[in-house]
Amino acid sequence: MAKRLAKKEKIPLTPGQRIAKILFILLAIVAALVLTGIVVFKLLAQPPKIAEETPPPEDSGAVLQSPDPEESAQPGRQRKEYTYTFLLCASDQSSGNVDTMIVATYDTVNQTIAMASIPRDTLVEGVSAKGKHFYKLCGMYPYNGMDALRDEVRKIVGFPIDFYVKVNTQGFVRLVDAVGGVNFNVPVHMSYDDPDQNLHIHFEPGMQYLTGSDALKVVRCRKNSDGPGIYPHNIYDAYPDADIGRTKTQRELIMAVLKKAISQPLNLPTYYDIFMENVDTNLSITDLAFFADKGLSFDFDNVTTTVLPGDGTVKYKEGWDWCYELYPDKVLEIVNTSGLNPYTTDITADMLDITQSGTVKQPD
Repeated sequence: MAKRLAKKEKIPLTPGQRIAKILFILLAIVAALVLTGIVVFKLLAQPPKIAEETPPPEDSGAVLQSPDPEESAQPGRQRKEYTYTFLLCASDQSSGNVDTMIVATYDTVNQTIAMASIPRDTLVEGVSAKGKHFYKLCGMYPYNGMDALRDEVRKIVGFPIDFYVKVNTQGFVRLVDAVGGVNFNVPVHMSYDDPDQNLHIHFEPGMQYLTGSDALKVVRCRKNSDGPGIYPHNIYDAYPDADIGRTKTQRELIMAVLKKAISQPLNLPTYYDIFMENVDTNLSITDLAFFADKGLSFDFDNVTTTVLPGDGTVKYKEGWDWCYELYPDKVLEIVNTSGLNPYTTDITADMLDITQSGTVKQPD
């Protein structure tokens, strides 16, 4: 009878080898999930459509809606390839007005971003649906909605706004906390107390660590309340250039938060949850995937920031003093030289429609 082959005895794994095997299997599973996620993410990241807007006929009083881009492209004016425009807003906790407004243009081909703050008190001729007149841009959203605010900004800068992003204050706080807070150079002395809002802001100038609630206080601060006398005589501007200084602080703090967020790509699911729960936007999921994909490799040295210039001491209409009247020629210059212009050719003066009081001397 043939000799039966001896069965090879299986050598048992040591505890260390078993752990290594389990870790290898887990690593392979995680790698497969990550690879699947990347593939899905890339499939979602499709270039967004631009939302060209055609101005209404003169004196029509019509409020613009966002038409189909293919039906509303302006003949003879070419958009830069894969270049998109945004209106970034934050709401005011106490009044419901839009407290922060930044118009931005993102050239995803050349990887540049241009941002310009529009002061909240910018002079406009506003009329609500109920016929109430108002004269500050910050009131456009609560009176007439986001489409009306986008249209007013389009009139100011001369180009359509593709996307809007309006974040509430809680979302801003959560995002700052999600990135682990930020180190930020507070530019001025801040000391403001408002018991009615339970708002207390106290910071001295200099580099310091800010939590989410701290960062919110810094971007909100416009006035100090520690001047001589009693309220309201103890109130004075926190910045030498009033709200213009605050808009610079807002832009710099937002950039610091975004820069830190992009450096932590594994937190993208957390950022997405915060975004969806606290942001009003017309960006779709595929739009978000596209900009997230482009933004992960963005160099923040390629950001230019500014504020639209004007006179913030304008007294306009009875009871509406201290409006901020823009300088049209200076606005046009900034739009065409800062990177804001999304077109391949310069925007011209006739494309801007900026409210003027007739009392301000325009600078040369």
